[in-house]
Amino acid sequence: MNTWKTIATASLGLTLTAGLASAAEVTFYKDVLPVLQENCQVCHRPSGANLGGMVAPMAFESYKETRPWAKAMAKAVANKTMPPWHAAPQHQGEFMNERTISQENMDIITAWANTGAKRGNPKDAPASREWPGKDGWTIGTPDLILKTDQVFFVEDDVEDLYVDLTTQLTDDMISEDKFIKAVEFRPGSSAVHHIIAMPLGGIAPGNEASVYPDGIASVLKKGSEITWQMHYHKEPGPGTGMYDQSMVAIKFYDNPEDVKFRMSGAHLGRFDFNIPAGESSYTIQQEYTFPNDSEIVSLMPHFHLRGKSAKYEAFYPDGSSEVLLDVPQYDFNWQTAYKYNDFKKAPAGTKIIFTSVFDNSEGNVFNPDATVDIGWGRPTTDEMSFGYMSFVDSTGKYQPMMGGAGAGNGGLSLVQIVNMFDKNEDGLLQKDEAPGRLTRYFDMIDTNKDGAIDAKEAAVANKFTKNRRRGNQRNSSDD
Repeated sequence: MNTWKTIATASLGLTLTAGLASAAEVTFYKDVLPVLQENCQVCHRPSGANLGGMVAPMAFESYKETRPWAKAMAKAVANKTMPPWHAAPQHQGEFMNERTISQENMDIITAWANTGAKRGNPKDAPASREWPGKDGWTIGTPDLILKTDQVFFVEDDVEDLYVDLTTQLTDDMISEDKFIKAVEFRPGSSAVHHIIAMPLGGIAPGNEASVYPDGIASVLKKGSEITWQMHYHKEPGPGTGMYDQSMVAIKFYDNPEDVKFRMSGAHLGRFDFNIPAGESSYTIQQEYTFPNDSEIVSLMPHFHLRGKSAKYEAFYPDGSSEVLLDVPQYDFNWQTAYKYNDFKKAPAGTKIIFTSVFDNSEGNVFNPDATVDIGWGRPTTDEMSFGYMSFVDSTGKYQPMMGGAGAGNGGLSLVQIVNMFDKNEDGLLQKDEAPGRLTRYFDMIDTNKDGAIDAKEAAVANKFTKNRRRGNQRNSSDD
């Protein structure tokens, strides 16, 4: 992998590569366009990657599109804000989705910007790179495309809103349980901030399509109901309302016998925290211990606007330890899942400690309000502390997504929690399967008193809690 280096300064504030005779010779078509194709166009194009192109606000496919951004591009690569990658330099080469740019290519962009951003001869341009069209999918032709059953209207006055939508699977969609190979979400409007739809996964700013490594899968059960947790975020005001019907494309394994492992997940998070007003380095820790020999596939920290840094550390049974991932400057706009090139081995008894640090001070330019204490909450202006970790268990079996004491649900609906903690996959959550916090309310939710929570009981409980939240909000506004 390429490593970041300090840009040496010459008379033009750059170091030219050996392939360039002088800075004056650098042109868009001959030199810059190949760099953009290799490093930038995956996002900077119509219908680009990362939430359907809603992260990259401009395209870099033509000279006309790119020329106005020449100086900004040079500045972005120099200060390393582009390409967006937030893992510490010590992890270079470890993750398959690493976004970096070579020193040579940085120099080309800088030289072009500093010498007038010349057009050059179009005949020097490389062949256009083929990307999926507006209606295409990066995972290839899907076996199944699902949409939310409802078309939802995000009202004019909405700034931050969570809504649970559903999709009921029918036999026409899938007539038997299927192993999932790849999943790609497509938001139906620009108001979508993120989507969680278990067991399909989800998408947030900066995330790419999810393709399972060969031999690893999740299961989509026939007849099940998919609950889409939709987070909408936009500027409120007259005329800003919009309709949304998001969708997801799925590819299945052709041969079920090719699947050797079920993807499992640890959900290292807490809900019992309170970040004091003005505190610039508030630390929260959570841990998970592997019950069996396992291999870690990916890591993904998730905070809101006060998230400052994240770190995953592994403490092995032999007494050794290492930092699995250090994100020294967390960016809410780029919620990256760090996917290992080579899975990280975690012998039985390995303890993972996830450390999150928050900045609730005025020094945090993204902080909505440094004068208030902040606890856990779904809205972007509240906070979350979660370290997601995907892994495979040596038994090949699914291990429910869970964390240790104090783990919260990360904003997941109760229906999704039932699906995640259902160890024997019978569609029911038994009391001995339920996470600790839920056991206190188990008997109340289990309305038919059969000793288990089913999807209908979970949906009723969800509706009740949402109505109660709305009532509390109305009562608060009336005071």
